[in-house]
Amino acid sequence: MDIKSLIRDIPDFPKPGIIFRDITTLLSNPEGLHYTFDTLEQKCKQANLLPDYVIGMESRGFLFGPSLAYKFQAGFIPVRKPGKLPAAVHSIEYELEYGTDKLEVHQDALAPGARVLIVDDLIATGGTAKATAELVQRCGCNLVGFAFIIELTDLGGRKNLPEVPIITLVEY
Repeated sequence: MDIKSLIRDIPDFPKPGIIFRDITTLLSNPEGLHYTFDTLEQKCKQANLLPDYVIGMESRGFLFGPSLAYKFQAGFIPVRKPGKLPAAVHSIEYELEYGTDKLEVHQDALAPGARVLIVDDLIATGGTAKATAELVQRCGCNLVGFAFIIELTDLGGRKNLPEVPIITLVEY
């Protein structure tokens, strides 16, 4: 199945010159949605990415992480923006193209030594995924890999990530 044909391009969003890759059209297509999850699971299994936990980053990682965790009979852990998690957190500040941002995970969310797969809808520069990988390390866990629906190859995000398997379904 060509899931790329189910991803809508929105020109000049959120600012002129940017083409936004809108996955809502993929999510609304039953066959495309099933194919996406089944293919992610299959590719992860082929790469021996068998996690104890799947982490999804706020917010679109929340769309894919829980279902993939279910398929692996693993737990799902949300990584959130500051101030949204109620218990003690590990926090990391990371660089964006213009400024910085922060991510947090509960300190007791992951069992030390656990195998963790990080999932998100898209990898661009890799900043969010890299920061999440550092949070996994702070929790004393083993990062087994990354899984993304879309990779924007011209932005080179892959080179900023730790040397673990990286699964993507669509490249632009």
